[in-house]
Amino acid sequence: MDSLQKLKEIGSEWIALSFFALQDTYCSTDIQFDYSHTMTDRDIQFAVEQAKKLGLKVCLKPVVNCRDGIWRARIGFPEEATDKWEKWFRSYQSFLIHYAELATELECEMFCIGCEMIQTEGQTAYWRQLIEQVRAIYHGPIIYNANHGKEDGVEWFDAVDIIGTSAYYPVAKTPGDSVGNMVQEWQKIAIKLEKLHQTFHKPILFMEIGCRSAFGCATMPWDFEHKDLPFSEEEQANFYESVFQVFWNKPWFAGFFWWDWKAKLYPKEEAKKDLDFDIYGKKAENIVKKWYSKHNITTHQ
Repeated sequence: MDSLQKLKEIGSEWIALSFFALQDTYCSTDIQFDYSHTMTDRDIQFAVEQAKKLGLKVCLKPVVNCRDGIWRARIGFPEEATDKWEKWFRSYQSFLIHYAELATELECEMFCIGCEMIQTEGQTAYWRQLIEQVRAIYHGPIIYNANHGKEDGVEWFDAVDIIGTSAYYPVAKTPGDSVGNMVQEWQKIAIKLEKLHQTFHKPILFMEIGCRSAFGCATMPWDFEHKDLPFSEEEQANFYESVFQVFWNKPWFAGFFWWDWKAKLYPKEEAKKDLDFDIYGKKAENIVKKWYSKHNITTHQ
């Protein structure tokens, strides 16, 4: 509750409540509900209710990961393995329908139907069928979370309400790069995303975006593995400031869900030791407060 309160205080209007279930490997066909890893429905209900008490809207975001640590984008099979595709989508359907029902019961304001599942995205017929089944249960806006640079590979974006992407674009050319240089890179990205909007006539939302407070991480914003990099809240702040400058007033842009804001925050006095994505107690937090005070955009986290 303390973490949600602090999130609200920086001007946030939404949270993306993300949680995962597991399949054994990238080529498994069975998604498992293992509550030693997956949040229980009661846990989810509690989190949603606490968020709503604070006036925060909720996007429910169930995710599938691989138990062996392979990135979920690799989940998939050879094109000719039709039986395996059928089995996997049947399992994924059961997984997703369960949480669509829960999103309806808890009156979540948005529902995310998938995250960075690149190898599956070419299975257009299966995805369209899945979206149709979800819409029969959940009647709010539906979003799919593509991955940065891969958005053009999703032919069925017309079937969702909002186009989402994990916007971990490497906008810094060198470690410690300036706001101005990052702005130039974001402007190129904005041109491409506006074309995507024009193709499908859907708003674009950064379903995940962020950068660790470590030197060089704006050159690889997705990175969570290089633990030996020195602390740099300046580079993280530059990443945040630059993306705000470019996207804040775009009429086709729907907002940001920042990665990450943990359920249990570190003490504020330890912020200068934290090398993770969190912005609590760092310069980037003040950047977010400044921009969110403008209230010109509709979706924040």
